[in-house]
Amino acid sequence: MAAEAPKARVVMEAHEVDTFHPPQKMLAKHPSKPHLANLEEYQQLYKESITEPDKFWARQARELLTWSKDFQTVHSGSLAEGDNAWFLEGELNASYNCVDRHAIKNPNKVAIIYEADEPSEGRKVTYAELLREVCKTAYVLKQMGVKKGDTVAIYLPMIPEALVAFLACSRIGAVHSVVFAGFSADSLRDRVIDAQSKVVITSDEGKRGGKLIGTKKIVDDALKQCPDVTHVLVYKRTGADVPMTKGRDWWWHEEVDKWPSYIAPERVNSEDPLFLLYTSGSTGKPKGVLHSTAGYLLGAALTGKYVFDIHDGDRYFCGGDVGWITGHTYVVYAPLLLGVSTVVFEGTPAYPNFSRYWDIIDKHEVTQFYVAPTALRLLKRAGDHYVKNEMKHLRVLGSVGEPIAAEVWKWYFEIVGKEEAQIVDTYWQTETGSNVITPLAGVTPTKPGSASLPFFGIEPAIIDPVSGEEIFGNDVEGVLAFKQAWPSMARTVWGAHKRYMDTYLNVYKGYYFTGDGAGRDHDGFYWIRGRVDDVVNVSGHRLSTAEIEAALIEHHAIAEAAVVGVADELTGQAVNAFVAIKEGSENSDALRKEFILQVRKSIGPFAAPKAVFIVPDLPKTRSGKIMRRILRKILAGEEDQLGDTSTLSDPSVVDKIIAIVHEAKKK
Repeated sequence: MAAEAPKARVVMEAHEVDTFHPPQKMLAKHPSKPHLANLEEYQQLYKESITEPDKFWARQARELLTWSKDFQTVHSGSLAEGDNAWFLEGELNASYNCVDRHAIKNPNKVAIIYEADEPSEGRKVTYAELLREVCKTAYVLKQMGVKKGDTVAIYLPMIPEALVAFLACSRIGAVHSVVFAGFSADSLRDRVIDAQSKVVITSDEGKRGGKLIGTKKIVDDALKQCPDVTHVLVYKRTGADVPMTKGRDWWWHEEVDKWPSYIAPERVNSEDPLFLLYTSGSTGKPKGVLHSTAGYLLGAALTGKYVFDIHDGDRYFCGGDVGWITGHTYVVYAPLLLGVSTVVFEGTPAYPNFSRYWDIIDKHEVTQFYVAPTALRLLKRAGDHYVKNEMKHLRVLGSVGEPIAAEVWKWYFEIVGKEEAQIVDTYWQTETGSNVITPLAGVTPTKPGSASLPFFGIEPAIIDPVSGEEIFGNDVEGVLAFKQAWPSMARTVWGAHKRYMDTYLNVYKGYYFTGDGAGRDHDGFYWIRGRVDDVVNVSGHRLSTAEIEAALIEHHAIAEAAVVGVADELTGQAVNAFVAIKEGSENSDALRKEFILQVRKSIGPFAAPKAVFIVPDLPKTRSGKIMRRILRKILAGEEDQLGDTSTLSDPSVVDKIIAIVHEAKKK
């Protein structure tokens, strides 16, 4: 069972919330009309997807994907056994579905709108150009010895070549393992070793918010401990003078020039892996979540079509990085599968100023925009005078990564969307592959703060974490699980299937466990309450407390560490660390700074603690389990709600920690 899950409140706190219907002005400026006529049509299709899933999914798979060999069996396996497989005999190729079929039909259509860090430096890539680039790069990978089923590590900034790298891997049946280019050398090393990647694709440098990022240098540092890597392909982004290891490192531009512009796509089975994506695990060892080809592609295409109401001719802008699942599904796969233009934005929302997103939306006549609440909080705080743009083509405003607070929701709707675009507050995870609880633009009524209703094929259950029983009816609270398998769910954790079972499928047998608490209100709308396990959500990025603790403990002065998330106005949650230092270490501000740097080096800057408290000891049970719940309550100022601390191995430590936190807050 999940660690320290909150006791189920069977009744939701009743509070009236405004319900917003799809704005008339959105429907008025629609190029045609939403894919579904109304909520009743959603309910009909949803019912079919739950009661006749094989019929529903077979139809969608044949409509949205192009198959080189049709499937006979829609689904086999179960959640209880963790052996789900979809479209079993089918064969297809991801890059063909994303590129070739559109390039053949409409070669001059824009596939990628590249918005570089400097506003003047972008370019557009058509589907025909994309096909040529993908084929040449696929040839290069083949020459480097990459075969079907091999993993390739990608460590690239947000440039069109990142998408080319994804698609070149899938064209030859290789498995891409993309590592966010903000991760440290240590994190990259761990992922390259775990995935057994022999080829790494990177750039000389990256540019972000006017700053340079030494991607090649980070790769060089990581590969000092990766003897199995044989080739590194380096894209020249800035032209910086970077060291190149003879025989191992190759320049992208020189290599692609050697090969022709067409290579036939490799046919792969529906269940062959498409990619690995590492996510923070509660043990501290990152876990490589594995997605299959057909099921994942179908989830991306279907949610793109219905959640974002994507129509031919749309220009879709997801602000997520390709290093995270949001970038995989909604920068790369969903828009390209549907044959529309996707914006690839290299920079930050604050550079050169806080109007950057709105300028991009205006300049490219963007129709759908998808971003994390962190960015919205930052932009709301910057001031409405930055939102002077018309953005008259915008129909859909998406939110991802964490629940969006009502006041930010209203600002997004009124100030950014001018009450002419619908907000879709989407709930999903790396492991779900695509949106699972979400409004459908133009169709679903919405309530600020609620993820609303389940997507097709998703059957949510609210479970009492104490009894493990499902709670039926409305106005209930508990933990969120899903009762049915769906095509885009992760199939396993790379090389650790038992861990996959224990994390997601054995917690409540017969259910997929999300690890999140949730409520279902009187209308059947879902409200996500956040993690019930030891994970913090910083700027929409899920970080395991164990991973950050493991990084801290690498410091020679730290005896023990406990990390918790606290509410933060800007990032949603911030990392706070409590550390007990070894005898002979001096408690000082300089030491605290060292601890923060340790996390930056080991994981990356986004995981760095906002505050470090040096304490005599941590609150532990008699069996030695650290009670992070107590630390969270102290930080929240809820000392009166600590419960019975007499069962701790040393109850007196709690008062000492309270005094240290109070003292630090005074400063």
